[in-house]
Amino acid sequence: MRYHVLHTTEYHYSQPVQTARHLLHLVPRPVPWQMLERQALRIDPEPTTRAHGIDVFGNPADRIEFAASHDHLRVESEQTLTVAPRPWLATPTDGPVWEKVRDALDYHASPLGDAIARAQRMRFESPGVRVKRELEDYAAPSFAAGRPVIDAARDLMRRIHAEFRYDPEATEVGTSVVEVLENRHGVCQDFAHLMIACLRSLGLAARYVSGYLRTDPLPGQARMTGSDASHAWVAVFVPETGWIEFDPTNDCLADERHIVLAWGRDFGDVSPIRGVIQGGGEHSLKVGVTVTLVEAGN
Repeated sequence: MRYHVLHTTEYHYSQPVQTARHLLHLVPRPVPWQMLERQALRIDPEPTTRAHGIDVFGNPADRIEFAASHDHLRVESEQTLTVAPRPWLATPTDGPVWEKVRDALDYHASPLGDAIARAQRMRFESPGVRVKRELEDYAAPSFAAGRPVIDAARDLMRRIHAEFRYDPEATEVGTSVVEVLENRHGVCQDFAHLMIACLRSLGLAARYVSGYLRTDPLPGQARMTGSDASHAWVAVFVPETGWIEFDPTNDCLADERHIVLAWGRDFGDVSPIRGVIQGGGEHSLKVGVTVTLVEAGN
């Protein structure tokens, strides 16, 4: 699938901002199944300094600073890219049982492989994902003894999709996973955090994936939730296979409809725009995302 993506973020401040620093995750991460053809990042007003680099998780990141007073900020990311099916979709497998995966992530006296060592940091609590007994208890029915890890994760994803209501008014950025579990509603960010917390509570490694979702329905099928907005889903580590991506908001494995921007421990690591400002007073925020399927050659 070949896409054109336009992601616009606008802040308007009631009082001038004197200085500001922001970290942007708006350039798609290079992955084997995703090829970026064109990328433009337009910022108004023009930053005093601007630097492109790679963050601690390997994601492209832009750091911008403003030393001059300004009363608004507009960031527009435009990209054209091609997304192929994920490699694991071509050879589906249930993989090893989940206990074997958990045990492989434990510390051993023998040296760990690079993949295991990198996966381990996605196994523990992070600011946005707590590890709690309530979450382990919720996950338990999906993770019966001896069940293959991918099959168990699929079942957990299915249950979250069936038992939680999508409600964009129900939660905020800082809503905890325990609150989401108790109230049974939220948005894609909440469902991703919840599934990650459940998996980590069992000793598995899971990471937060930020990106976009193409949701144009096929003939006769319903439109999927999450269109024209940033989207979030979950990746689970399976030794010898790698990271398998699950979308609990839509009860599906990630495929060529899912465009990866970045991944980290939770939303806080990969927020499209975050930073600190001096001044500004009250502010309004407007975000718009359009994902368009384009023909080859356009």
